[in-house]
Amino acid sequence: MQNWMGSNAGDAITCGATDTTMPLGSQDDFSPMTSSGGAAFFAVLRDAAKELLAMHDVAPRVVRYVASMQKWLITQAIVALHFERKHDEMRPPLTAGALIEFFAAQPPFSKNTLTAHLAEMAAYGLLVPQESRDRRVRPLQLSAYGERLIGQWLASHLSALDRLDGGDRASRFDSDQRLLARIHPLVARSLVFDPGWAQPPASVDLFVRSESGSNILHELICRVPASLEGFDRLTCLGPLPASDISTRHTLSRGHVQRVFARAKSEGLLVWSLPGNRGDLFVSQTLLRDYIQWQAIKFRAISVVCGEGTREQKAAQLSS
Repeated sequence: MQNWMGSNAGDAITCGATDTTMPLGSQDDFSPMTSSGGAAFFAVLRDAAKELLAMHDVAPRVVRYVASMQKWLITQAIVALHFERKHDEMRPPLTAGALIEFFAAQPPFSKNTLTAHLAEMAAYGLLVPQESRDRRVRPLQLSAYGERLIGQWLASHLSALDRLDGGDRASRFDSDQRLLARIHPLVARSLVFDPGWAQPPASVDLFVRSESGSNILHELICRVPASLEGFDRLTCLGPLPASDISTRHTLSRGHVQRVFARAKSEGLLVWSLPGNRGDLFVSQTLLRDYIQWQAIKFRAISVVCGEGTREQKAAQLSS
């Protein structure tokens, strides 16, 4: 997979305005891919879950910043502000004030939560200081390492979309590194402010609202058999001890067990033997909800890329 370095500040590429939330109506080109039970789409989701877990294995301290829904939303907002500034130097720099302003219209988090998250990412070196003539402002920017990781994340989603419809999004993305700074903010803004994504179905929310809950959920998804064709009954994942997940993700075994217990009480997870032993089964409700929830993200990426392609072609014809 290509190591993305992002674009040079001021490079011009065609796409919609960065402040625009992309419309994700049911009549876009992506909708037919998730219909008819979603078996093909789920196969893509299963592979995507494996890729995300592989990224965690390589960079666990970084991936933890997107391993719960709250952290995902805040981190993606921070990255969007970084790329908006990188693409257009007239945009405000990445600061605590800019992050607070990002969520001002629909404030789901306290100012303390936002500033603490920003400070923690800076402490781990994911954000680095940016030069400023104004000593009253302490602007930050995403590190080169952070840019590469977010580029890999976006590239993996584009490849997944291409698997579904035979498109060439990934190759176009690979051939023009400026696209990262343009596409990501559009995707991030459309998802962060989309209630369908930011407020997942109850079955999904049970996992992703907890610390590293997204990783726990991905551990389940990537174990769904490749031969699965329908979602009308419990699906066997085989044995999955809580200790396996806690060891891989540096979590306490008790934390994983508590997440499992909540899911069990809601009928989302079932074990073949007492005491959470034997084979683990996942409910059709969780799988269906996960598919519909993930479809929102993939649709957002598909719509943004489609808009960019149409505008690029129009610009070529007019030049």
